[in-house]
Amino acid sequence: MDDYEPWCHFVSSTLHKKPELQIIAVLSDGLEAVQKAQELQPDLILLDIGLPTLNGIEVAKRIQKVASTVRILFASQDDDEDVVQAALSTGARGYLLKADGSELLPAIEAVLRGDRFVTKGLNGQQSD
Repeated sequence: MDDYEPWCHFVSSTLHKKPELQIIAVLSDGLEAVQKAQELQPDLILLDIGLPTLNGIEVAKRIQKVASTVRILFASQDDDEDVVQAALSTGARGYLLKADGSELLPAIEAVLRGDRFVTKGLNGQQSD
């Protein structure tokens, strides 16, 4: 769920290269994201921090209550350590900086395996 169209296009074109990965919804509103997560119960949600209506951290907390098996990977431009910690404290399995799109597929694959993924270079954070 993201509200920035160029990033959404990049994600879509990248995921289409991996036929085993299927996009089942693209949303740009936090409340709608929670509703769709409950309805669709996807394997993974790629979630931005800055969303209209509800921010991504609140969305993640609510999704964990209605779709507890969903794995969440945050994709954000925000590299602030407190934001990263707050995002991961929701139960999310990963945090990816949008600036490094080359890590998108490795991040998705790690989170789907149940591993934790955090973009290299974030202070105090490491991938498992």
